[in-house]
Amino acid sequence: MKEGRRSGFGIIGLGRFGLALAKTLAESGAEVIAIDGDENKLRLIRNHVQDAFRLGKLTKDALEETGIGECETVVVCIGEKVDVSLLTTLNVLNLGVPRVIAKADSVEHGIILERIGAEVVHPEMETATRLAAVLLGSKALDMMRLNDDYVISEIKVNKHLYGKTIRELHLDKYDLNLIALEKEPNITLPGASQDEMLTEDDAILVIGKFADADRFERKVMNRD
Repeated sequence: MKEGRRSGFGIIGLGRFGLALAKTLAESGAEVIAIDGDENKLRLIRNHVQDAFRLGKLTKDALEETGIGECETVVVCIGEKVDVSLLTTLNVLNLGVPRVIAKADSVEHGIILERIGAEVVHPEMETATRLAAVLLGSKALDMMRLNDDYVISEIKVNKHLYGKTIRELHLDKYDLNLIALEKEPNITLPGASQDEMLTEDDAILVIGKFADADRFERKVMNRD
């Protein structure tokens, strides 16, 4: 397989985050391969993604058979099982995937993941990240680039949008998809209703192309 032919995303682990990520990527038009050991979880995503595989053991050979090694980016969403997370991440890296992102459940877990060559997501640090971004005056609290086109952007709602609903953001106009509405303290609403009202300290987690996310932030968010 030549590097230039790699494309699409692989999602390993269909917990709440993995499931939402796989679905929103697929709805954005991206090619997605989803992998999990639970057939019930796979049923929730099978009609949305290009391929969905049930794997009881995430060995290198088993992963290779799914074709996930041909993906440009693979996200390992198995943070709560450290040993499985590390071995799976290492197996994906050994398949030659250009970009591997892995969920970490602790600082130590993240350090090891980084040492073996993965990029790390720390869900438990979300509040600290948000506070730092607010203090620095950032509009986007956090942005994770999935590849040259797609990003996941966490954007704090500004005062111009207080009292408006998610529907009134017109995300579809910017070709963005909502992953979740985040409300303080530490409340995340995946797939929130379009009628959900935005209030102070809320943030939206969206996915789409970088250019579209940037256009949304400049035209809708940056009005101060």
